[in-house]
Amino acid sequence: MAIGDLGQFGVWRYYGGFTPQDAQDLEGLGYGTLWLGGSPPADLPVIESLLEATESITVATSIVNIWTAPAKQVAESFHRIEARFPSRFLLGLGAGHPEHQGEYRKPYDALVEYFDELDAAGVPKERRALAALGPRVLGLAAERSAGALPYNVTPEHTARARALLGEGVLLATEHKVVLDDDPVRARTTARPRVEFYLDLQNYVSNLRRLGFTDDDLAKPGSDRLIDALVAHGEADSVVDRLSAHRAAGADHVVIQVLSDEAATLRTLAPLLAK
Repeated sequence: MAIGDLGQFGVWRYYGGFTPQDAQDLEGLGYGTLWLGGSPPADLPVIESLLEATESITVATSIVNIWTAPAKQVAESFHRIEARFPSRFLLGLGAGHPEHQGEYRKPYDALVEYFDELDAAGVPKERRALAALGPRVLGLAAERSAGALPYNVTPEHTARARALLGEGVLLATEHKVVLDDDPVRARTTARPRVEFYLDLQNYVSNLRRLGFTDDDLAKPGSDRLIDALVAHGEADSVVDRLSAHRAAGADHVVIQVLSDEAATLRTLAPLLAK
């Protein structure tokens, strides 16, 4: 899978949130990839129905959780999908959150072991990518996969990640969107989704590395934090914010719309295509 196969912009929803008709509609609007969020089960049952309904769009997981989806079973699912739809599926995987796991070893070591199992099962390096925030895991993403899938980050993080990854390594960055020109209302819409991550150590640690303070990170999150993590305003302003990730070095930007998704994606599509 070439980096360009993802397109410049894709759409994130929780796993199971896309229907085949949604996939057709988003492909028609020009979005390059559907990102299936949450922790999809190892048998990946939804993906083939989305690929079957479309012509060229890529489907990716964001992310398969290594603690809940055994590598051997994930590899079997990968090969099943690949046999029917060559080069249209990207396996995104990650270590999840220690707060949400009953058993949690050092994530770096567990990721290395998981990659070893995928290698043994014949899942190509270039067809998998890794959720990564900090320098060490970004380095692992570059070494053992097609590249990195940062989530809940800013364009400043994208620039740092690109400098660490180097050129020719996939960098697909998620950013949230509220299409609303009233900043108070937009922040009110956005804040619950951002607040959720303020209980998760890996995200909080990464936001501290980006310069956010205790005041910013105290729940429910400062206006400064919301504005950094959620693009809001009129359509042109939102597009500028999403495009800032591209300017900072992202190959692909994953759009997560927090309200009025269908209308928002229709409005943004022609502007993103310019």
